[in-house]
Amino acid sequence: MARRTSRGRRLVAGDRTFTWSVRHSHTRREDGRCDCRESLTLIHGRDRRAVLRIVFRNGPGRWVPDGLAPSGSVGTSREEWLNLHEPGAVRALLDAALAAGWDPAAPTVTEVDGWTLLPAAAAARGLPPSRHLPPASQQVSARDVP
Repeated sequence: MARRTSRGRRLVAGDRTFTWSVRHSHTRREDGRCDCRESLTLIHGRDRRAVLRIVFRNGPGRWVPDGLAPSGSVGTSREEWLNLHEPGAVRALLDAALAAGWDPAAPTVTEVDGWTLLPAAAAARGLPPSRHLPPASQQVSARDVP
């Protein structure tokens, strides 16, 4: 039976309970092309005032689903990637955000660049660290692959 995608999923981390969901969206650039982004939203507790939005925007050497990759997949290399639909990946990103200073008791919406949390979250999932990435001028995106 398929899960209702309109409803968030529940994550218990210690004595805290979160509701989380994953969304894909686009922004149109001035040149007419679209940029994809994958967002993981975590809401702390029942009051729904403390919100953490972890956003992964596509770019050179940064992959988000764009029709070629499965939904929820984000990464910088074959070794350093996460599937945002996996509860373990969500927990690893939550732990990385907490370690970086996010306060789930603060009644605010906080948006974080997901790429800053990816190395710690991938390491927590037991994934090896990424290889040294070439300079941005030598990187290609999934859109550039024929």
